[in-house]
Amino acid sequence: MADAEYKSPAPLPHAQAKLITSWEAGWNVTNAIQGVFVLGLPYALLHSGYSGLFLIMLAAALCCYTGKILIACLYEENEEGQLVRVRDTYEDIANACCKKLSPSLGGTVVSVTQVMELLMTCILYLVVSGNLLSHSFPSVPVTERTWSVIAFVPLLPCVFIKTLKTVSKLSQLCSLVHFVILLVVMTYCLTQTHQWSWAKLRLSTEFEGFLVSVGVIIFSYTSQIFLPTLEGSMKNPGEFRCMLNWTHFLACVLKTTFALTAFLTWGEDTKEVITDNLPSFLQALVNLCLLSKALLSYPLPFFAATEIVHACISRGNHPNYSSPLFALGVRGSFLLLTLLMATLIPHFALLMGLTGSITGAAMTFLLPSLFHLNLKWRNLSCLEKCADVSVFILGFLCSLAGIVCSIKGLLEVFGGV
Repeated sequence: MADAEYKSPAPLPHAQAKLITSWEAGWNVTNAIQGVFVLGLPYALLHSGYSGLFLIMLAAALCCYTGKILIACLYEENEEGQLVRVRDTYEDIANACCKKLSPSLGGTVVSVTQVMELLMTCILYLVVSGNLLSHSFPSVPVTERTWSVIAFVPLLPCVFIKTLKTVSKLSQLCSLVHFVILLVVMTYCLTQTHQWSWAKLRLSTEFEGFLVSVGVIIFSYTSQIFLPTLEGSMKNPGEFRCMLNWTHFLACVLKTTFALTAFLTWGEDTKEVITDNLPSFLQALVNLCLLSKALLSYPLPFFAATEIVHACISRGNHPNYSSPLFALGVRGSFLLLTLLMATLIPHFALLMGLTGSITGAAMTFLLPSLFHLNLKWRNLSCLEKCADVSVFILGFLCSLAGIVCSIKGLLEVFGGV
């Protein structure tokens, strides 16, 4: 049910067709928080045990909470005591918090951080696509980089995506493919219940392995980058909080059930990507589904990143920068950049882990809690202030641990240690 106290500026009549429903917004959030990280959750349980199950539920609650407080920062009370949307983007929130230092400093930092995170996500989908095609057709004498180029071809129409409504349709298909993957894996696991043993699940004893599990679990729920745009594009923004609750609750249930059934099936033999544990006849089918999911996941971060870049470039209201041809050029350039980086950068997974530990934690935990404290301090209760401070500290610790583990991995790869 809609929250009556939330009021957004009335959309123009011609813009109604571009607005999305709560269901469409929910599919986009589901697409963001049900990504490829889910396939690593059983492996995370191998290192974290019972504490991993608790972390899956805690991460869902924390990410849902930071999503809500981030959206709360878009609103201010008017003279009648109603909450009115006075900001539109993550950058606007950052500028409002940093206006005493510089009118645009906060927005610039957030924009750069967002684009880095989204760029890395897009590149990851291309790398994963190349890897999946390589494993699906091992007899074909083609390198993973060449497979990535082949996977890039179906993504070329992304340059013509102009509205979030189109992205929502693709996210819906992506989520359906994701559910098929989970269904196939869990159905196979249920046929192996005679091998299950709860003794396989225990408390974590390896601290470094536990830290890796924390990173995998927490960052499988991140969607904060997209939330201001999604909420602003909804026909009824008052339904946003309810939508966020349901998407995170269902994600928590699915992730917990999937991770537990898969781990109980393979125990100590659980691999980093759970599909590698499947029999060969199922592995080929699931890999093709994963390829479809990776390609259908690409448009959401791609659209968000190009919108940010185009908005930053065209801020001066120059007529050339607002033309459709210029927007097409921005999207085309970004598309080619992701392909170039996916094929040229060595050890991309470790570099992404390092970048994700910095930008992911900042966008998901550090900045939402910091901005909420800054903008809403007078209206917050002691409990809410403590919650924001706790989230900030937890985000800082997760980020620090992830940075240390990623740097250690890079040093080992390059022979530094």
